[in-house]
Amino acid sequence: MPNVIDILKERGFVEQTTHDQELNEYVEQGSITCYIGFDPTAASLHIGSLIPIMSLAHMQRNGHRPIALVGGGTGMVGDPSGKTEMRKLLTLEALAENEQGIKKQLSHFLDFSQDRALMLNNADWLTKLEYIPFLRDYGRHFSVNRMIKAESYKIRLDSEEGLSFIEFNYMVLQAYDFLELCRRHDCRLQMGGSDQWGNIVAGVDLNRRVHQKTAFGVTFPLITTSSGEKMGKTVKGAVWLDSERTSPYDYYQFWVNTDDRDVARFLALFTFLPMQEIRQIETLRGADLNSAKAVLAFEATRLAHGGEKAVKSYQGAVSMFGDREVPTHILPSSTIPRGDARLDDISVPQTYMDVATLKAGIPAFKLFQTVGLAASGGAARRLIDQGGAYVNGQRIDAFDHVISDRDLDDDDTIVLRSGKKRFHKIKAQI
Repeated sequence: MPNVIDILKERGFVEQTTHDQELNEYVEQGSITCYIGFDPTAASLHIGSLIPIMSLAHMQRNGHRPIALVGGGTGMVGDPSGKTEMRKLLTLEALAENEQGIKKQLSHFLDFSQDRALMLNNADWLTKLEYIPFLRDYGRHFSVNRMIKAESYKIRLDSEEGLSFIEFNYMVLQAYDFLELCRRHDCRLQMGGSDQWGNIVAGVDLNRRVHQKTAFGVTFPLITTSSGEKMGKTVKGAVWLDSERTSPYDYYQFWVNTDDRDVARFLALFTFLPMQEIRQIETLRGADLNSAKAVLAFEATRLAHGGEKAVKSYQGAVSMFGDREVPTHILPSSTIPRGDARLDDISVPQTYMDVATLKAGIPAFKLFQTVGLAASGGAARRLIDQGGAYVNGQRIDAFDHVISDRDLDDDDTIVLRSGKKRFHKIKAQI
């Protein structure tokens, strides 16, 4: 059975690992703790953060405990990685406000209850360090010659602005974070973007020198679209996880407009749908590929904003661009509404009925009255006589038409409709 590292590799998350064989043995020993750092320079993460977020979610789904570490301390210093100029330094108050926004978004992907996942802030220990003891105890383990060879430092050293001394400390502080998390939570795996490789290796080395423990690192590739653009880059700017900055509908639209060449890859990275289903859509073209895009958009929106917002975004797209029915054989594990796109398990009223009751059969006019699609038996008869009553999309011609268990679909559901817009679901229960 594949371990979580195998799963991450199969789905395209892994670029580099340290101690490859030992890492596999480590994650197979039982539940482990891992962490990823998140930059708190804004109150919202954007989809460029989805790779680390999804990797933590995969870890949790496979029985491990993820730590989301907010860089409240390092955020006061600024990470030079991937930047050609010094970042704006933030106050503790601004960082704390941003932290709350980030935790709200991460909670859609991770279960923080009962310490199943932790959200920590490195300001809790970094702001309490004393400079001289820190240099004596930990700074002595770092080689300046090795540090300046790190890609994140080389870029800044070659830039016009150069590298400030405060930023030069960033690698040491991130390595110390790893050391502190190992000491406090036995966290021995750090993951991050490919630009964090030097910082992660420094933390692995510091744990070995100070704790005499083997720690591990995993980095993710920079995700670009097939057209070569950085993931999440649009004409409107960044695509945020905060619904106030990017509405769920616009979020859905971003994903549904995915390049044909990226659909299978993005399904593997940004949904939890089974890989065997994803592989089957790699050869799709035309309308079927568009259906796969709708599934990608729906599942990605559901993860970031919840099922109700995902359904409404899907329905909004249908109302704007026409019905795009998703066939049941395309990514069948998805919970995207199938059949009549206006129906979903969240927004449509439901009634549960015993299978025995359905087997006995119920006259249509009586059932429509019972579930509230008609105010009375007489009103139900008139609705049916006027051709306004439907069962599973088929018009009923007789008021005494019997609705029974034979009308249940594959999901043990019967869909009733009154007129054009009023729906009700009958769900069978044993």
